[in-house]
Amino acid sequence: MKSLFGTSALALALVLGGCGKGGDAGNNQSASAAPLAQVAAPNGDWTQTIAETPEGGVRMGNPDAKVKLVEYASITCPHCAEFTEKAADPLTRKYVKSGQVSWEYRPFMLFPSDAGIFLLLRCQGPNPFFQSAEQLYADQPNWVGKIQALSEAQQQQLQNMNPAQRSAVLVRASGVDQFFRQRGMPESRIESCLSDQAGLQKLVDITDRASNKEGVTGTPTFFLNGKVVEGAAAWEALEPALRSAVG
Repeated sequence: MKSLFGTSALALALVLGGCGKGGDAGNNQSASAAPLAQVAAPNGDWTQTIAETPEGGVRMGNPDAKVKLVEYASITCPHCAEFTEKAADPLTRKYVKSGQVSWEYRPFMLFPSDAGIFLLLRCQGPNPFFQSAEQLYADQPNWVGKIQALSEAQQQQLQNMNPAQRSAVLVRASGVDQFFRQRGMPESRIESCLSDQAGLQKLVDITDRASNKEGVTGTPTFFLNGKVVEGAAAWEALEPALRSAVG
């Protein structure tokens, strides 16, 4: 499957409805409330151990954790935003901080607006990645609304652009460039990141590999120790599987 980014269709109308299956909680047993065994962190806090991975993601937590959680997500996807709103605190505070679980976020491009934002997130470096992504999800209705408000003529112009041009224009149309400027990224750096062809191709490769080799069809999709967690697009469904894996 090719991502929408790689096609000629702009598909802005899908921004609020084209990702994932939402809160399918088919395996909705309660997670255990028992405390987790703690693995000592060399710096005192595993949530401060953040690094890029060879697979193209960003991982928070103990690299040798017993349970490795991988999330494929689109930054424009509302279901991903819903998951982050509910899960970010308990996932980091209870699970990642214990040293028993690592959390890796891998970009999956479903919408034309994903590419430019992912480029800028990666340009910040790994340390602020999770916090910035959480803040962008929280403000998603605002910046997505600006994209949806583009006129038909503007949308047609976007369809006639190449992918790199389109992603840069969408970043500015959404106002997300201001988000990064407020966090210390100068305009020259923003321009450089948005014109990074190698970085853009890497994002395309990550998405294509997830689609073609790992069977990812929507976001968010989760893997625990390399195995997909079915029906777990919501925290209420994912946490019991996560807790069971920890043991």
